[in-house]
Amino acid sequence: MTKKIYIFDTTLRDGEQTPGVSLNVNEKLEIARQLEKLGVDVIEAGFPISSNGDFEAVKAIAENIRKPCITALARAVKGDIDRAYEAVKEAQKPRIHTFIATSDIHMKFKLKMTEDEVYEKAVEMTAYANSLCGSVEFSPEDASRTRPEFLYRILEGVIEAGAQVLNIPDTVGYSTPVEFGNLISGIKKNVKNIDKAIISVHCHNDLGLAAANSLSAMENGAEQIECTINGLGERAGNAALEELVMAINTRRDYYKDIELSINTEEIARTSFLVSHMTGINIQPNKAIVGANAFAHESGIHQHGVLNNKETYEIMTPESIGLKNNQMILGKHSGRHAFEERLKEFGYTNISQEKLNEAFTKFKELADKKKKVSDRDIEVIVMHEAFRREEKYKLISLHTLSGNNTTPTASVKIKTDNAMVEEAAIGDGPVNAAFNAIEKALNLDIILNDFYIKAVGSGKDALGEVSVKINYKGNIYSGIGISTDIIESSANAYMNAINKINFDEN
Repeated sequence: MTKKIYIFDTTLRDGEQTPGVSLNVNEKLEIARQLEKLGVDVIEAGFPISSNGDFEAVKAIAENIRKPCITALARAVKGDIDRAYEAVKEAQKPRIHTFIATSDIHMKFKLKMTEDEVYEKAVEMTAYANSLCGSVEFSPEDASRTRPEFLYRILEGVIEAGAQVLNIPDTVGYSTPVEFGNLISGIKKNVKNIDKAIISVHCHNDLGLAAANSLSAMENGAEQIECTINGLGERAGNAALEELVMAINTRRDYYKDIELSINTEEIARTSFLVSHMTGINIQPNKAIVGANAFAHESGIHQHGVLNNKETYEIMTPESIGLKNNQMILGKHSGRHAFEERLKEFGYTNISQEKLNEAFTKFKELADKKKKVSDRDIEVIVMHEAFRREEKYKLISLHTLSGNNTTPTASVKIKTDNAMVEEAAIGDGPVNAAFNAIEKALNLDIILNDFYIKAVGSGKDALGEVSVKINYKGNIYSGIGISTDIIESSANAYMNAINKINFDEN
């Protein structure tokens, strides 16, 4: 008998709480579309009460994404629940996810409430959420540090009030696999009406045990696992979706009866999209999706893989959607070959306008490089397909630097109704370019983070720059690509600045 395990993705809620990550409505919607293609069962789209931007993003996802259940987070507070329902009510399958802390330390120092007060609030607000929405999920925050007797009591109460899903969070990543498995087993045995709800788990990775704890919970009766793409999330992040799914799929000898809805061949593309949109780069040795996940440097390993891949590869790159090149594209390649390659990547819904822009960028790059790799093409398409209309456009950039020269940059920027030119000096050519851009647009910006990486290899590799800037206390991220790293840096800065404009309008 097979057991269905529901994959609840909270990349757009808990994942966005990763320090330095801030996604706009358009970016959240694009990630949600890809999560739908990946096959997740539930998308936690955001925390609507937290900001108007989050409310609008959840609402847009609820109105446009039809297959998964769309849920919104709400504290056990009437205003939060009203706002959450307003955001998700147009979804095909809406859900309200409400929570309140239940551990002694949280009740005493954060909530300043007694056990009875917390119980009454949880039951009352679960019943209220149930009166609005046909699907309600309840989380006792910090469940892994909650006294079991109180945990059982509150879970029984919220089930009686209408909760169909009980999420058991290891909020601070404190638990261990055996301990967490026993917690789930204890709930199954001691909550009298547990047959009326399914158990979910939400594990944080503070001790590096989030995936192991989630799998242990599943083995002890949990039917839903909450996770994020690339393990994003607060502090050390959450259980990584790709790790959980591929652990189950790869070890079918052990997890014989588990059924998942995930299309694993969409994992790499989803991981890449989330990394690109959030500006959070994936560590090379990250399980499943890291650049080194299928790399073999040791001579012994290489010899074994050449003879039989299964000696050192327990899964194939193709199983997560990494394809081998079928043909090489270059400056003589035509539009048809380019479009066919995009279809292979899964980009089937790009508008004609965006396709034209991407093809133009491809031809420009092909003039600079002999061979354009699949990774080059994906970066170009990602950058062009999801880039919104920009108020400010960098028309030209000129820099001068040297070991005995003060670095200088001049820029020409097109705005809504004018062409602005400015020059500035800096500690280096990139800093000078940033200073010139700020001067031209009369903006006071703090650069919080700057990261550059090569896309592919060779002297002509694309340079992909990600930046995070602080403007009036808000964080904005930007991405830029070019074979010239100074140009890609300036493009990333302009990309982030344009997001300021989106927010303010």
